[in-house]
Amino acid sequence: MNLLFVADPLETFRTYKDSTFAMMREAQRRGHTVSACETRELLWQRGAQVTAQVREIVLTGDADRWFEVKHAGVRALKEFDAVVMRKDPPFDSEFFYATHLLEQAEREGARVFNKPAALRDHPEKLAIMAFPQFIGPTLVTRQESEIRRFHAEHGDIILKPLDGMGGAGIFRVTPDGMNLGSISETLNRQGAQSVMVQKYLPAIKDGDKRVLVIGGKPVPFCLARIPQGNEVRGNLAAGGKGVAQPLSARDLEIANAIGPVLAARGLLLIGLDVIGDSLTEINVTSPTCFQEITDQTGFDVAAMFMDALQAA
Repeated sequence: MNLLFVADPLETFRTYKDSTFAMMREAQRRGHTVSACETRELLWQRGAQVTAQVREIVLTGDADRWFEVKHAGVRALKEFDAVVMRKDPPFDSEFFYATHLLEQAEREGARVFNKPAALRDHPEKLAIMAFPQFIGPTLVTRQESEIRRFHAEHGDIILKPLDGMGGAGIFRVTPDGMNLGSISETLNRQGAQSVMVQKYLPAIKDGDKRVLVIGGKPVPFCLARIPQGNEVRGNLAAGGKGVAQPLSARDLEIANAIGPVLAARGLLLIGLDVIGDSLTEINVTSPTCFQEITDQTGFDVAAMFMDALQAA
């Protein structure tokens, strides 16, 4: 297969942990051709196809200089057997525009994973609204009065922006309500921006579990991202410790219910965030934790992904 990865700059990859790198490595191992571009390099004009300035690369196995460019040039996206969209959040206006360019490429014959329309339809914080049976008490609002009401009802709460990643902008407010007003003002910008508020789940002490689902089927191991010290966030980017473990019965119940539904909508790869027994987020843009799970368990997540991509 001739594969194109739409991703962040290759020079910024931390290859020891990067899941896109793991995908590329497995693709090359199988004899596939690997190319890459950034969303800023996508281009369309009337009378022509969606193209990108593309670099065909070879992975070297050297940690310091991990790729070499074999060829660079402008290519139409429809020329590739598959286009893998792996641009990291935030899901800002430029990401949104990129999905439209990729959707135009689909109309021209390109095969894009995850499907661009599905990326737009499943914002990572809000996608859980379609599966209320699996989530804890949750509120989405721009009104500070509603945030205060929710806090009064549940006592211990988590507030977070809808466009954050890696634990950025997440706050906990305990029953004493300390700094609730200031945090609300910071996050919702005097009512200009929506905020997600969730009941604090004490099970976070055992980790914020990343459950990967590929082609509608769960990876048999998750990565429990455990907060360290006084930190409330388990995200690896926020200093959490990643511990791989087998899926629990509840993890499997959630993954087996949601996975096939979202796969049918064009989401080949999703990452479910589960704290205790509750679903908290559905990650669709560039779910990660491939290498941590593989390194700790021996289960080859990248191989499972490539099997699914080849079969799609």
